[in-house]
Amino acid sequence: MKPALPKSVLRALRYWRRRFWPSALQVVYHDRYNAAFPDAPVDALRADRILAFLASEGFLLRRAVHRPEPIWWKTLGLVHGAEYLEQVEQLDTMTSAMGFEVTSEQVERLIDYQRLQAGGTLMAVRRARQRGLAVNLGGGYHHAHADHGGGFCIFNDIALAIADERRRGFAGRILVIDLDLHDGDGTRDIFRQDPLVHTYSLHARHWGPTEAVESTAIALGAKVEDAAYLAALEESLPPLLERFAPQLVIYLAGTDPAHDDVLGDWRISPEAMLERDLFVYRLCRPVSGRKLPLAIVLAGGYGLESWRYSARFLAEIEAPGRRVEPPSTQEITIKRYRYISSFFDPAELSGGGDGDEFGFTEEDLSMPGWAGHRETRFLSFYTRNGLELVLERSGFFDRLRDLGYAHPTLELQLEEAGDTLRIFGCPEKRELVCELRLQRDRHSFAGFELLSVEWLLLQHPRGQFSAKRPALPGQKFPGLGLLDDVVALLIVACDRLHLDGLVFVPSQFHVAAYGRSHMKFVRPAVQQRFDALLALTAGSGLAAASRAIAEGRVIDADSGERVRWIPEPMVLGVSPRMIAYLEQRALEEPPPERQWNLRLANASEPQAD
Repeated sequence: MKPALPKSVLRALRYWRRRFWPSALQVVYHDRYNAAFPDAPVDALRADRILAFLASEGFLLRRAVHRPEPIWWKTLGLVHGAEYLEQVEQLDTMTSAMGFEVTSEQVERLIDYQRLQAGGTLMAVRRARQRGLAVNLGGGYHHAHADHGGGFCIFNDIALAIADERRRGFAGRILVIDLDLHDGDGTRDIFRQDPLVHTYSLHARHWGPTEAVESTAIALGAKVEDAAYLAALEESLPPLLERFAPQLVIYLAGTDPAHDDVLGDWRISPEAMLERDLFVYRLCRPVSGRKLPLAIVLAGGYGLESWRYSARFLAEIEAPGRRVEPPSTQEITIKRYRYISSFFDPAELSGGGDGDEFGFTEEDLSMPGWAGHRETRFLSFYTRNGLELVLERSGFFDRLRDLGYAHPTLELQLEEAGDTLRIFGCPEKRELVCELRLQRDRHSFAGFELLSVEWLLLQHPRGQFSAKRPALPGQKFPGLGLLDDVVALLIVACDRLHLDGLVFVPSQFHVAAYGRSHMKFVRPAVQQRFDALLALTAGSGLAAASRAIAEGRVIDADSGERVRWIPEPMVLGVSPRMIAYLEQRALEEPPPERQWNLRLANASEPQAD
């Protein structure tokens, strides 16, 4: 058996193969795809994560990635009625389409977002007809009808792409294969009298009438598992393809049937999801025989893991039989921010001179009698303009706009004891959404310089606590859900400033729990106690677990004493030297002196102190 090649070598081989052999896949993507729906569990970086994975694995060259334009309002009129388009910017119309309350600040962003993704689907269908295969890393808004929206869908991009192809002279038969968990009711309704468009939808339940000239609507009910799902697909789709004989296929490869989708209730495994996608792909693009032009859109998929299903599928198209497993969401988030950072000129971030962003020198800023030079850059490098550029281009400010903070405003406070960055939701600085205090640390690890996170606050003043998101100890407002992004930005800052890693002291158990995927406690004994706390409270939810610890209801069963939360430093290695040091240190650490035997006490149970 031959030894496996290192991953770095495989990536290099894939890259050079792409240089001389064209990519099988044409990808449509825009950096403005990274928008989230307020009050909906949509991963704002879904498209970015997929693209970062494909690029990092050597599956794509830039020439295979195409940037769409927003669909014209005139083109929207090919499908949607004039009355609906006139009313779409009204709050009640938008709230009805999205299924939750929408603020006036969010309306324009939501419309621009779906117009852009609709333009992406038009481009993907056009590219598929030209090149045979294309994917839009967005789209799939199949619940939008001609005269109204619904289910997060404002404009029906599938119908618009078909109408646009008809306008361009294409008169062939079109098959829409919709494998989103939810019924493609809007697309079916729009084409209910069109004999040249067949809408095939395999879903949980019907969302509306199923009658149409050319339609297959199969409702499988709740809690569907692999065997039933694949059997229904394999029994119904091949005969349809043979009978209808389409000349173009649009595939909605929704990932919400997956077992871990946060909105779905089906139990489809990752293996079956990939088998489903490859079944459709091979049916339309067989190894030998007639190949159909195939345009793929992402459609539904909710939660931070949904991107991985699409990534597996697209990787298999590019490297058949390799089964390249995507990295964790945290890893790909870091790769994404590093990729974006590679396009920055350092002069854009630091001002390019020895002074501030306006070109002042140290001498300009010094006056007779001053004690010394006043620092003008964050961490002695970033100007305010430079930081705003990072937050804007990385999409961080857009994420805040999605939450209703239309004009994020940055404030810096530079002191010898540490630098503080604050982000407010508006220029009036009434709503503090982020506060971050950092300092260079040369003391925690001899011979290394780290970035010390002295304080981190991420809060959503306009958000509401709920049964699913209860208040955690010390929380005044719900969190922003942007911790992974902040950690990734700090890692990129370490890269740029040649710092070796991050060090952070979590004030509460839940803060450490949120950061555990990135960081480890410096002292192994503390890490062991933390792991024991995680194991004890695994079934109770993070909020209940953190409250139990704060209230002293976690008991050391051996001594009967309460287990208090003691803030201790956590560390994340960034430089190769620091990573190697931490790995070696972990190997050399002696085994823990004791095993923790913990139990949860009732609130009324007395405990010894």
